[in-house]
Amino acid sequence: MTRQRAINDQRQRLLRGIGSAQASRRSVLAGSAGLALAGLLSACGTKSTGTAASAALSPAKDLSDSEKIVNWANWTLYLDYDDETRKYPTLQRFMKESGLEANYVEDIDSNDSYYGKVQSQLSAGQDIGQDLMVLTDWMAERIIRQGYVQDLNHANIPNIKNLLPQLQDVRFDPGRKKSLTWQSGYTGLVWNKDVFPKGLENVEDLWDPALKGRITMLDEMRDTMPMLLLDQGVDIAGNWGQDEYSSALEVLEKNIGNGMIRQVKGNSYKQDLISGDAIAGLAYSGDITQLNFEEGNKWEFALPERGGLLWSDNFMVPMGATHKTNAEKLMDFYYQPDVAAEVAAYVNYLCPVDGAQEQMEKIDPELVSDPLIFPTQDFLKRATTERELSVEEETDFQNQFQEVIGV
Repeated sequence: MTRQRAINDQRQRLLRGIGSAQASRRSVLAGSAGLALAGLLSACGTKSTGTAASAALSPAKDLSDSEKIVNWANWTLYLDYDDETRKYPTLQRFMKESGLEANYVEDIDSNDSYYGKVQSQLSAGQDIGQDLMVLTDWMAERIIRQGYVQDLNHANIPNIKNLLPQLQDVRFDPGRKKSLTWQSGYTGLVWNKDVFPKGLENVEDLWDPALKGRITMLDEMRDTMPMLLLDQGVDIAGNWGQDEYSSALEVLEKNIGNGMIRQVKGNSYKQDLISGDAIAGLAYSGDITQLNFEEGNKWEFALPERGGLLWSDNFMVPMGATHKTNAEKLMDFYYQPDVAAEVAAYVNYLCPVDGAQEQMEKIDPELVSDPLIFPTQDFLKRATTERELSVEEETDFQNQFQEVIGV
C-alpha cells in the first residue's frame, strides 16, 4: 500500500484552524453497510496455522522512563502534513501533549522491501532504530509468527476501546496482543479519465491495446496476484492453490513480456500517474483520492466487478525496540476520535477508530459521503480478503512472483 498526502487549500485551512481535530473514516459505518464490512473483516478472525519462530527472542530493555523519544517508521506520505509549516500537525500535538520527541520517517515503500532491509536485525532481536513500524496484515502475520515483535501493554493504550469491534480480534493476532490497526483501504483499478474515458470494469480491461506501455502494477505479490485471481473468477477467500495461481501468473508474465505493463513498482507508482507515463493500473484507494485533490480530479478509482481487496496496515513494536511504553503512548494518542479524524481527512483511507464520523463532520462534511472513506454497500460487496497462506505457500508464491517481475 502507498500513500500521497496533500489536501486542497480549503481543507488545509480547515485543518490548521482546528489545530488537531481528527476523525476516523471507519467509524462512520452503520446499519447494513457496517455489518457488511464487519463480515469482511471478521474473515480475518480464524486462527493462524503458521509456525512460530525457531528461537524465542527477548524484548529489549525499555528505556522510556529515561529517554523521552519515540521512533516511528511509516509508509511514505501516510500522515497529515502541512505544506506551509512542513510539519505533521497531529504529531506536533502529540509531542506537545506528551513531552516526547517523535522521530518520524517515511521509510516503507513496500512490505517486502522493508522486510528485506530489517529482517536480519529483527531475527536477531536487534534494534532496527524504530520503536514502531507499520506493515500490512499479511506481513504483520509473518512477523508475529516469527516472534519478531513485542507484546503490547493495553493498560498504556486506554483508547484501544475506540478500535472498531470488527478489528479487535483478527486471525493473525487474537486479542490484539501484538498489533493495532493504523489505517485500512482497498486495492482496485485506477485510470486517467481524461486520457482513457472508456474506463475499466475488470482487470482484464487493462489489456486494451490503447493502454499498451502505460499500465502500472503493484510490486506487492499479496496485492497484484489476488487481483489477477479474482479476475479469473477465483474465490480468493476459499479453496485455491498452485493451478489457479499459475494461471493468474501467466497473465502477468504475458503482459510484462509483450510490453502492455510499463512497470511493476511500489509507492512510486503515483509519480508515473502524475507524469502521464502511466494512465491505468492497480492502485490503493486513498492514494487516488489524494491525487485528485492535488492534480485536478483526473483519476477514477473503482473496485472491479469481479472483486477487489480490503486490507489494513498495523502498528507493531519490534522486539529490539527500546521505547515501547512511549510507542504505546503514541498509539493511544492516535486512537482518539478527533485525532484519527484529522489524519483521515488528509490520508483518505478507512479509519479504524470508532466515533470519528461526528468529528469528520466538523472537519470536512464532504468526506462523510466519500465511498472510499465511508464505504457504500456497493463498495463493500465487491471487497474481499485473501485466505491465509501457509508458510510454504507464501514462500513459493512469492518466489514465483519475484521471478516474473524481475526483482
